[in-house]
This record gives sequence, structure tokens and C-alpha cells, in this order.
Amino acid sequence: MAKSANLTIRDLTEMKQRGEKIAMLTCYDATFASVMDEAGVDIILVGDSLGMVVQGRETTLAVTVEDVAYHTQAVTRGISRTFLLADMPFGSYHDARTAMENARHLMVAGAQMVKLEGAGPYIEVVDYLTRRGVPVCGHLGLTPQSVHQLGGFRVQAREDQAAQQLKQDAEALREAGAQMLVLEAIPSQLAAQVSHALDIAVIGIGAGPACDGQVLVMHDMLGLGGRAPKFVRDFMSGQPDIASAFKQYVEDVRSGAFPAAEHQY
Repeated sequence: MAKSANLTIRDLTEMKQRGEKIAMLTCYDATFASVMDEAGVDIILVGDSLGMVVQGRETTLAVTVEDVAYHTQAVTRGISRTFLLADMPFGSYHDARTAMENARHLMVAGAQMVKLEGAGPYIEVVDYLTRRGVPVCGHLGLTPQSVHQLGGFRVQAREDQAAQQLKQDAEALREAGAQMLVLEAIPSQLAAQVSHALDIAVIGIGAGPACDGQVLVMHDMLGLGGRAPKFVRDFMSGQPDIASAFKQYVEDVRSGAFPAAEHQY
């Protein structure tokens, strides 16, 4: 299939409008990317999670732009349909010009969109990038690059004030030009409100079933890497091979079978 057949951000937005759930997974190499592409995964995220699941680190903080670009180049060789999203690592978007340089590097490597964490001072960065042709996905809730500031990997926006701030941040990101949003580890009811309020695709990870799609770290959903967060399901369990696990994930996201009640906050 020609590379021009890759899904676009317009395709993903139209899926939201039709009420068709979006299935997204992380991936870091061409072989797994090819299997995901065949299984019908809609979005691959070359996540800075590679610092933990590939490099064996405790956090994502040491991942570099070069690391993400390398894995993005590998993944793009394995896909013909799937939309390709790449993470902007910690420290790579602290100001607009630096963000532009690094986003360009990732897009040259094959990314169709870049993802950055947080709001506040980064709203101006999102505006700067999107005005210059860089598609941006925001990320709110549990933001792993801020793990030390947050005091660990824990559920966010449980209190009313924090929930209201998250809703304001989501709207600010959209107004700045973000065309997709990831919500991580927040109460399901709050995620539902944000997904309903925005006209862009909202992808959840530990954010309940009302989001427009779901994302998991590949290693987690294959039952690898030890104890997984509450929002993870082992899709490898009962399956004959990895391809079947990916297909089951896509099917269960599409049908709404995942996430179930036990995966929500």
C-alpha cells in the first residue's frame, strides 16, 4: 500500500464525529509497527516511554530528541496505514524556537504530529508550532515528564479546583491549535466532560471509556515489565500470538469493551 494511504488528522477527527473509537498503542520499531498496522491500530505513538520499557530507566526524563527520532524512523518503515505520532521529550520544548527545531527533526524522521505535555507556559509554544505548520497533540492529567513535581505516578485532578483547571487547560490547548489531546490518569467523569466539550479527538489512558479513543504502552498491554497500572489490561492473556493480542485490543476499544469498570478512576 502506498505511503499516501496513512490516516490523517482529518480522518481521526471524522472518527470522533462518527462516534468511532480510535485505537492507539506505543511502538518503537519496524517489526512491531508492521504487526500493529496489519491489526488495524489507528495511531502509533513513539513515546518517550521508551526510556523505561526499552532503555530500562526509572523515568522518561533522560530520553533525547535523537532517541525519539531514531525510533520514529524505524517505526515509519513498518507502517502503511497507521497515523504516526512522536513525543517531544523532556526539555525539548521549553521555548518556542527550540520546540520548532526539535519538532522539525521529528517530522523529518517521519512523525505526522508531535505530542507535548502540560499547558501554562506551553500554550504559547503550541500556538507558535501550529502557526508554522506543525500538528500538535496535547497531554494533560498525569504528565510523566513532571513526575518529580507531581510527587510520583498518581491520579490527577480529583479535586474540584484541579478538575476545573484541567478543563481550562484543555480548552486553551485547543484554542492554541492543538488537534488532538491525551488525558492520562484522571477521573472518568472529568475525561467525559472534556471529550464532550472539545471538537478534537481526545485519547484516554486511565481516563475512562468516554474518551474518543484509548492508548496503552505496548509492553504493558502484552503483559511485560512487571506490575502494571490499574488502567492496563493484559491483552496477551489467552491469545495465541502477539498479532492476535493487537487485534483484540483494537476490537475491544472499538466496541467499548475496554476500558471496563476495573480500569477506571
